[in-house]
Amino acid sequence: MARLPRLTLPGYPHHIIQRGNNRQAIFAQTADYQTLLGLLDEYARKFEVAIHAYVLMSNHFHLLATPQTADGLPQLMQAVGRRYVRYFNDAQKRSGTLWEGRYKSTLIQTDRYLLACMAYIDLNPVRAGVVVQASDYPWSSYGHYAGLRTDPLITPHGLVWELGNTPFAREAAYAELVQSGVNPVQQAALTAATLRGWALGEAEFVADLQKRTQRRVEKSSAGRPVSVQKK
Repeated sequence: MARLPRLTLPGYPHHIIQRGNNRQAIFAQTADYQTLLGLLDEYARKFEVAIHAYVLMSNHFHLLATPQTADGLPQLMQAVGRRYVRYFNDAQKRSGTLWEGRYKSTLIQTDRYLLACMAYIDLNPVRAGVVVQASDYPWSSYGHYAGLRTDPLITPHGLVWELGNTPFAREAAYAELVQSGVNPVQQAALTAATLRGWALGEAEFVADLQKRTQRRVEKSSAGRPVSVQKK
């Protein structure tokens, strides 16, 4: 069966995961984390992709991003991936692939999953046992939203502004959101949808989404053909 193209539509938030090949480390020193963040910032601006949240783990990274154009997100990931591999291979005196094939991604329903996805991303180091609290990890977007630092890579989504009327209120609300954690159902849904490439949202959202693309947005029922509507 032919591999489906990625589901990418402008104006919608996308959750992205890129892993190291065979789960190998993709960072060896502090400069590596800084280099990848710099590349993400450079190409997000160039290809008009707003990055709302991120976390860089030892062998993979997550992004939550909204592209403004149909090709912006693939162009960003391709450019960052190629530049970073050249940098990393030169720095480590190695050759060959670094990534586990294509990045994984899904398109999510904003009002239902965006804040949960942000918390899911910023809690990665806690779930992995790397740190006790999200605030202890330097390579994520948590510090920006909790008011611990200003991160030029981050473009807050409009939904974040609804967390409070002042910066302090928004920071406190986001910190509380992360402290509360992501419920297991949402966590499982975010992981599965991203790895499989299916849209994540309520039935009405998914149905509306299907009208906007010829690419199938959800797994079809067994034995039933998929009817794809054109714009």
